[in-house]
Amino acid sequence: MSWLGRMWTVASIELQQRVRGLAWYVLLGVFVVVVLLVTVFTTIATWNSDAPGAVLYSVIVYFVLLLGTLVTPALSGNAINGDRENGTLATTQVTLVSTAQLVLGKLLAAWITALGFLVAGLPFLLFALVIGGASVDTAIVSILVLALELGVVAAIGVGLSGLIRRPLFSVVATYLVVALLSVGTLIAFTLGGLVNQQEVTVENEYVDWEASSDEIDPQTGYPVELVCMTEEYTYTVPRFDTVWWMLAANPYVLLADAVPTHFDAYGNPDDLFGSLKYGVRQAQLPPTVGQSWSECDQLSSDGEYPTAEEVIASTVPSWAIGLLLNVLLAGALLVGAISRTHAPARRLAAGSRIA
Repeated sequence: MSWLGRMWTVASIELQQRVRGLAWYVLLGVFVVVVLLVTVFTTIATWNSDAPGAVLYSVIVYFVLLLGTLVTPALSGNAINGDRENGTLATTQVTLVSTAQLVLGKLLAAWITALGFLVAGLPFLLFALVIGGASVDTAIVSILVLALELGVVAAIGVGLSGLIRRPLFSVVATYLVVALLSVGTLIAFTLGGLVNQQEVTVENEYVDWEASSDEIDPQTGYPVELVCMTEEYTYTVPRFDTVWWMLAANPYVLLADAVPTHFDAYGNPDDLFGSLKYGVRQAQLPPTVGQSWSECDQLSSDGEYPTAEEVIASTVPSWAIGLLLNVLLAGALLVGAISRTHAPARRLAAGSRIA
């Protein structure tokens, strides 16, 4: 049997054990029902919009990612130490299956299990494409990135299950790592921007109507002889442009940043991916120092702000770096799990079960 054949043997045995029980099918059934409800209500809410399918598609993809990051740690976080605790790991290790084949086979099984949610959501994604608005390039890129992120979460769980002796602790640690990537990066970004603040001075010029002449210019609506007064004040603004990179490894931000963005006639994104991308890209822009507004010159900054399309075009994409960081983290944990699971082992933790 080839190297890949042995790895697939481990994966197939693991998959047979997972689908043998009723719990897996119950999870899929609940997922389908919830996605059906989300599809119905989102379709009703966005039916009169220009791109109802685009909004629905992005909502479903994010829902699959959310459920995948919630369920996958429980399915992969005890893949190795669970067998060790049950006394079946040593039986596998005395066969021709190497440690790398064992760990990667369990990773493949966990990844396929997580992709089951994506497969279950495909009919709803196709429905979003049919009703119009969602583009083919958005569908292809989002599914590929979503599948990779589910694989990263599965790899984190399998890696920690090989590094940590107790299954309960490894499952909890997997949830903590996933929470660190999704919620922790957002908290660090917010706190970092609030800690690093900058003073901004604004100088506004107003028409002094009492001191100006009573004669009004009919074309402008202002007095013929203007008398202006100036008001200056200073306030502090967060510097999110110095910490925006913290969101690069966030799975939700990564997915939004990688997907091609389509805009309406006003330069606004037509789906949830683009809206989130616009918010994150806007954080890259430094605050404007010395802003001013002059009523006397009839100049206002209102309406001069760049559109979402212009902001996205002028800022830096970060999804490739974020994906690389996620893959490196998952790969490091898998390498550690292979080293820790290798047999024969020179040292074992106290209380470790062999067979």
